[in-house]
Amino acid sequence: MICADELGPVIPRTFPPAPAWSPDGHRIKAELDYSRGPEKTWVYGGLRPADGQALTMTASSRNSIFYQQFLQQVEDANPDREIWIVTDNLSSHNSLSTRTWLEDHPRIHHAFIPVGACWLNLQEGWWRIFRKAALAGRSFANPDDIAHATTLATNQLNSRANPWIWGRTAPPTRSLRRRYVYLV
Repeated sequence: MICADELGPVIPRTFPPAPAWSPDGHRIKAELDYSRGPEKTWVYGGLRPADGQALTMTASSRNSIFYQQFLQQVEDANPDREIWIVTDNLSSHNSLSTRTWLEDHPRIHHAFIPVGACWLNLQEGWWRIFRKAALAGRSFANPDDIAHATTLATNQLNSRANPWIWGRTAPPTRSLRRRYVYLV
């Protein structure tokens, strides 16, 4: 079983350093250089909950072609048995071209989560950890920097991966701290 999802868009932008402090002791805020240009990068990710290993791929857009490339990478990384992909019902996940591609790859099966229940996909939790490791507080000049940070963070997270369990562990049982004895 593989939990899969897309993260993005991650936009290359640079944060110029803040000019420091004003004379009255307040921090002067720096201007943010932000644009909605064509350099958006999407990160495709798949988490194998059985052992906590993840697979990521960066792409310039979120469409059926890149999703099929990601599925091919998942299939190459798991060569020996059937693969169930748990994902949302995005149009690129069940488009005609993706369904045609899946017919040529009978080992891969989709299991779509219900609409509005993204928390059922364990990949969402992994994205939170990934964002802290790869993207938080970072400034990227171009999509290649994003791809490098993605590869580096994925390798670091895979080196200390543990099996994922959906849900919470049971709370510890509380033993009675004191026993009172009443004498009459």
